[in-house]
Amino acid sequence: MSGAARPLVFITGASSGIGQALAARYLAQGARLALVARRVDALRHWADAQGDAAGRVALYQADVRDTEAVLAVAARCLAGQGLPDIVIANAGVSIGVDLSLAEDLPVLRELYETNVLGMAATFQPFIEPMAQRGSGTLVGVASVAAARGLPGHAGYCGTKGAVVQMCETLRGELRPRGIRVVTLTPGYVATPLTAHNDYPMPFLMNADDFAARAVQAIGRGARFTVIPWPMGVVYAVLRALPRGLFDALVGSQKHRKKRRRTSEPDSPA
Repeated sequence: MSGAARPLVFITGASSGIGQALAARYLAQGARLALVARRVDALRHWADAQGDAAGRVALYQADVRDTEAVLAVAARCLAGQGLPDIVIANAGVSIGVDLSLAEDLPVLRELYETNVLGMAATFQPFIEPMAQRGSGTLVGVASVAAARGLPGHAGYCGTKGAVVQMCETLRGELRPRGIRVVTLTPGYVATPLTAHNDYPMPFLMNADDFAARAVQAIGRGARFTVIPWPMGVVYAVLRALPRGLFDALVGSQKHRKKRRRTSEPDSPA
């Protein structure tokens, strides 16, 4: 397959975890890659290890919280590699917040700027060109945490719920224009984002297994998919519970709080 004929996949947060696993999976399938991360040195180290396939990888540095930087990267990709076939807004952070503490309000802002506005900024430059071409796939990475508002997870649940709703909105708007919108909803995946969780993580899977299933879902244009499937059952049950019963259940449990920021900032990959 010639270079121009190879599909182009644009991935944010590609220096570790799910983003890097998705990059490896698409590279093995012969795709060209446009990889974006804040830590570009980590990206370069990974790309250098890919041998001859590294020639199909372009690296870009940007923090998705910086909208102008994301737009500039998108413009460079369009000019140098062309219009992507798949855009995966994967970059995200997972930080606990306590809304009774004033010092956690800036952390809440960071969560929304990264997980929600960062996804919007990633998609925006490619929507109109994809619509003019009549094809393309936008992929938002949500979480099972989007199902309900869980005690101790106000920021993360809120942002991932917003990801689900935003992707659903775009799906309705863009399907008539030939663009597919896929929502990936991971359960627990062993990545740097989950490494500090000090509570049980049922159905924990590694990033490579997740990526294999995610690429299949993206390829068939799945509107909304929970990976792994047992967590899909959990998601459906949580969504179906009446509010009174849900409140009683979570109120009777010990809160499994995410780790709050106490020292170095967590950053999107």
